[in-house]
Amino acid sequence: MFCGFLLGRTLAVLITTTTGTSMATRQGPLAMAAHQICIQVWLAVSLTTDSLAASGQALISGSSSKGDYKAVKEVTYSVLKIGFGTGVLLTLFLGVSFSSLATLFTKDAEVLAIVRTGALFVSASLPINALAFILDGLHYGVSDFKYAASSMMVVGAISSAFLYYAPSVFGLPGVWAGLTLFMVLRTLAGVSRLLSKDGPWWFLHAETRRSEFSELVSS
Repeated sequence: MFCGFLLGRTLAVLITTTTGTSMATRQGPLAMAAHQICIQVWLAVSLTTDSLAASGQALISGSSSKGDYKAVKEVTYSVLKIGFGTGVLLTLFLGVSFSSLATLFTKDAEVLAIVRTGALFVSASLPINALAFILDGLHYGVSDFKYAASSMMVVGAISSAFLYYAPSVFGLPGVWAGLTLFMVLRTLAGVSRLLSKDGPWWFLHAETRRSEFSELVSS
């Protein structure tokens, strides 16, 4: 059962990203080259926050198995705040340096011109990406594999449908908008689970009201 959940989640991610690549390819060779540069930088920088997700998952798994829900709450709030802050810092870093980084991949002026149009997609989405990865780790930490997989499949289906149609209207920005939508929906799915009083995160609301939790996440 556990392997089935992981397989479904992985397929949802692969189908969504592959659909994005397919739609970018249809925009022509220059657009595809620019897309590959943007997506590689986007993924590489976003995955720097994956270490927070892994450490948060390990800490939460250990504490929840002991029934130490106070420690789980502290880790959850801390990892989310640190992850979001890291995402903001990465946004500022790429906002300043992305044009220079792109020249490491190519010197083609036409490709670089297209790449610059994707700077907003690459940099501005990083705080959302950080939260999405961290939330996945948190849910794995409390063994919420079924929700993590099923929500990812729903999010992947919605995002893939958007990616299939948007590029025909908006071109390459439609592909980037679809990938951003994918990460936003992943984050919203993760946050909604934390806010639920009926799921494995019930203990967050035993002493802390929902308004207090929202304030901690946004601070």
